[in-house]
Amino acid sequence: MAKTQVTNPGIDSVAASKLTGALPAISGAALTNLPSETKPTITSIAPSVIENTSTAIVFTGENFVSVPYVDAINSSGAIVVADSVTYTSGTSITATFTLAVDGTYFLRVENPDGNAVRSNTAILTVSDAPAWVTASGSLGTFAGASAISEITLTATDATSFAVTTGAVTAGLTFATGVGSATINGTQTAHSAAATDSFSVTATDAEGQTAVRAFTISWSFAASGGGQFN
Repeated sequence: MAKTQVTNPGIDSVAASKLTGALPAISGAALTNLPSETKPTITSIAPSVIENTSTAIVFTGENFVSVPYVDAINSSGAIVVADSVTYTSGTSITATFTLAVDGTYFLRVENPDGNAVRSNTAILTVSDAPAWVTASGSLGTFAGASAISEITLTATDATSFAVTTGAVTAGLTFATGVGSATINGTQTAHSAAATDSFSVTATDAEGQTAVRAFTISWSFAASGGGQFN
C-alpha cells in the first residue's frame, strides 16, 4: 500500500533558511513590568573600632528593611552573625556583635527580600584596648629637693601616653614612648610636704584609650634626707 504524505501548509511553506540563524536581539529597555531590586547600602558605622566585648554598632546607609540580617566577615573568611539587630529606619540600624578574634572585618547587611550589600573594605577593627601594667595610686614619696632618676609607667599595646587630668609637678619631665612613659627631673613647685595628683591616658594604634590615676608625694625632712619609696 502506498504511503500518503501529510503536509502542514503553515509549516511546510516556511523556507528552511528562515529556520536558521541567531535569534533577534532584545533590548532590556523594552522590557516592562519587571520587579525592581533595591539593594541596601552602608555609608558608615560607629564605632569603627571595638573590643572583644559585646558592642552595639550603628550602621548608617540607605534602603534598610525591617529587620535585616547582619554579619561580620574577618580576613580568614569566618562569618560571625550579629547577636541582635534593631531596625531604626531605612537609613539606620544597630547591630550588636561579640567578636572574640582581633582583626579587621567586612560587614554585610541582607534585607528580608534577599537584597544585600557587603562593605567594600574591612571597615570594622576589633582590638584590645591598652592594658595598664603600672598600678594606679601612689608612685612613691620622694625627697622634695632631690632629683627623680626615673619613674616608669607601662601599658601593653600602648603607642603613646599623655597627661590628661592634672599635671606632673613643675620641674619634672613627662616623656611618652611605645609601651611606656617616664617621669624624671627635680620638682620646683613645693618647699613643704605635698602630694600631686594626675591621670595618664594610654592610647594604642587604633585610637583606643585607657586612663589611670596616679599621685606623687614630696617630703622635706629637716636633715634633707634621701629619697625613698
